[in-house]
Amino acid sequence: MSLQEAENAIVEEFSMYEEWLDKYEYLIELGKSLTDYPEEAKTEDKLIKGCQSRVWLDYRIEDGKIIFNADSDAIITKGIISLLIGLYSDRTPQEILSSDFSVVEKIGLKENLSPTRANGLVSMIAKIREIARSI
Repeated sequence: MSLQEAENAIVEEFSMYEEWLDKYEYLIELGKSLTDYPEEAKTEDKLIKGCQSRVWLDYRIEDGKIIFNADSDAIITKGIISLLIGLYSDRTPQEILSSDFSVVEKIGLKENLSPTRANGLVSMIAKIREIARSI
């Protein structure tokens, strides 16, 4: 599935819920689907700066694609990072860098988060882009 198709699928998925409470529940469920993140990998260098909650993001390269793994100590934030790595993991750096990440506006995520969580979202996106640029 192309990145555009994946983004469209997320927009469609979120549009099924009318209330933001239901969308938050969906995010929480996404967070529960994250691959286990090893405790020993929860190091300072993996923390995303600018998030009120603690968010760890790690990656590896396989066949020219970036595979992300992440965790957070807050359930909504864990859902947000899960959403992002669900979209952008297993993509080439070029695919990630070609994305405008407008999916977060299309689903109304940024404007329905508290200011501190919205700042965290921006920091998560910036870190994903930074990793893609570094490869």
